Amino acid sequence: MTKKYSAFALLKEGLNNQRGWQKAWRSPEPKTRYDVIIIGGGGHGLATAYYLAKNHGITNVAIIERGWLGGGNTGRNTTAIRSNYFFPESAALYELALKLYENLSRELNYNIMFSQRGMVSLAHSPADLEMAARTVNAMQINGIDAELLSVAQTRALVPLYNDAPDARYPIFGGVIQRRAGTARHDAVAWGYARAADTLGVDIIQNCEVSEFIIEGGRCRGVRTSKGDIRAERTGMAVAGHSSVLAEKAGFRLPITSYALQACVSEPVKPALDCVVLSPATGVYVSQSDKGEMVIGGGLDRVPSYGQRGNLPTLETVISGLLEMFPSFRQLKLMRQWAGIVDVVPDSSPIFGESPLLGLFLNCGWGTGGFKAIPAGGTLLAHLLATGRHHDISRPFDLDRFAKGRLIDEAAGSGIAH
Repeated sequence: MTKKYSAFALLKEGLNNQRGWQKAWRSPEPKTRYDVIIIGGGGHGLATAYYLAKNHGITNVAIIERGWLGGGNTGRNTTAIRSNYFFPESAALYELALKLYENLSRELNYNIMFSQRGMVSLAHSPADLEMAARTVNAMQINGIDAELLSVAQTRALVPLYNDAPDARYPIFGGVIQRRAGTARHDAVAWGYARAADTLGVDIIQNCEVSEFIIEGGRCRGVRTSKGDIRAERTGMAVAGHSSVLAEKAGFRLPITSYALQACVSEPVKPALDCVVLSPATGVYVSQSDKGEMVIGGGLDRVPSYGQRGNLPTLETVISGLLEMFPSFRQLKLMRQWAGIVDVVPDSSPIFGESPLLGLFLNCGWGTGGFKAIPAGGTLLAHLLATGRHHDISRPFDLDRFAKGRLIDEAAGSGIAH
């Protein structure tokens, strides 16, 4: 049960630099042996630990994070959550995540600020509208909520969108998923961290993995800046750095890492009620609870681990935004950054045991990592606990590349991918 504080107690703690408050999670020194090790203290790693403890009763678990909890892609994204994907395999995966998100604040007893404000994907030509109709049909067949919008319905949802007669990207309609929305990214990480810690999981920060302990052709643990840590099963959920760790483990992954540009404006009064995506401009935007316009765009196609992005890519994103919403020209940009996304040839994630036995993968999410956190944690936890795939994760095994059964969701991102 979370301890409650009176208004006076809150003021007193604030003036006292919060010295009397109990920490939300421990910072223990690592033990030499665990049942399971999870590399990566972002959303997917934290969720994996939580579901290992909650769903499978495995609590002797260590999360190893090179930096600070949630300091990677979990804290560097644009927070959109949706399940409007085309193929049945993807629909099942992202719908699992969305359903878990819908109850997550209650389950974790932590407000993740999930706002189901809906997401509108715009159509800018008759051809776009035809594809939008096919997308709606596919989503509905897959059991996902979706509606095809007329021009009038779309404009009613995004009244500030450019309606000039000579607009470069006129509205011909759109697709809406009303259950989609946004959540507070760091709150998702903090909620999972607190819940996992309460169940006995050790969260070990500022601990870098230097190599894998390999004995008898199997991963037996990791060597870290805080010493050797052993376990019979190790999970890897390190987002854009998956290929770097895979190299240390002696194999290659079909992943290329790129910087995904994002930025936020100064806060303004409510002006945008939903998440809006324009595949033509490659830009998506929503308004945060603080009033900031949260803006994302396509990838910088030069492989990079630079978390700042670059000015030419930022210029492309902003020019696309202003084609959509000319009135936003008056806004000041407050911050810009980039998240590192690990892109796979078919733009779908990778789950399963790696070529190094005993090491299990959760990677390759591209631009879809944040929206998939609860599902990614559930599925990797199942793999680590049972050694077998969940029905939903099975199609995303590495063996799909050898067998040629790819799940090409490049269009599912809605941006250049």
